[in-house]
Amino acid sequence: MSGQPVIEAVNLTKSYGAFTAVNKLDLRVKEGEVYGFLGPNGAGKTTTILMALGLTEPTSGTIKVCGLNSTRDALKVKRMAGYLPENLGFYDDLTASENLRYVGRLNGLSETEIKSKVPLLLEQVGIPQVADKTVDTFSKGMKQRLGIAAVLIKNPKVVFLDEPTSGLDPEGANNVLNLITSMSRDQNITVMLSSHLLHQVQKICHKVAILSRGRLVAEGPVDSLERQTFGKGKMSVELELTSTPPELIGVLQRLDGVASVERSGDRLLLLCDRDVRANISRTVAQNGSALLQMKILGHGLEEIYLKYFQEGGA
Repeated sequence: MSGQPVIEAVNLTKSYGAFTAVNKLDLRVKEGEVYGFLGPNGAGKTTTILMALGLTEPTSGTIKVCGLNSTRDALKVKRMAGYLPENLGFYDDLTASENLRYVGRLNGLSETEIKSKVPLLLEQVGIPQVADKTVDTFSKGMKQRLGIAAVLIKNPKVVFLDEPTSGLDPEGANNVLNLITSMSRDQNITVMLSSHLLHQVQKICHKVAILSRGRLVAEGPVDSLERQTFGKGKMSVELELTSTPPELIGVLQRLDGVASVERSGDRLLLLCDRDVRANISRTVAQNGSALLQMKILGHGLEEIYLKYFQEGGA
């Protein structure tokens, strides 16, 4: 990733009468990033994407894609950006190859380019075997892969994906996630990914943004958001012991640096202000037990997301 902003919004606002869908949004997405764009329904995600693509105009503020103003240079932006909506639209009575050829013509590609690119793209997205089959015979996962091929046919610099794995089985979702990772890693394509499937977002995104009621409430890598949300220096430690003598929980609770101790089934969960694992190990041994396992527990993106909305972070 070069560090250059490929998507940049400054004070971006979109209102519909008294309702403000996007409210003074500032964000920068770097070249080659996979950027997770998160929030509940109605948070302003799709509206932001439509403004980035020049499909609707902001009420105030600006958004640029590849240095181009999406309002003034909408046609140029559309040539450089690809968009995969949640509900794909293909001609079901045409084959995969015929659909891609049609998309290529819409984007001004020559017949020579189309002829060479279509089989390569079908190979790239893993469905060369269905090149001559009509789309009405495809599973949803195959349609999603064809949709990614349709996005890639014009060599975009940036791609906007709206719920690209919605409704897919685990294998199909994993295939699509691998394609998205490949776009970023191998082709240096910037990807803005809108999804409600937070474990998938965490798996592939370099950075995430959380929107609520049109406002950006959190942004950064997941580990940075974890520190912001759950407290700098806090760490959760899970212990699996040979036994749990009655007095051990109280002794651990009194250790300097241990904020709380909870029993979870046959394990103990300690919230610590700093790394005191050596003292924990020694205390366990001194109180008639032995460690079978000790591990640090991180907070996943789903926990971070829920904490923002449950505790008024939004």
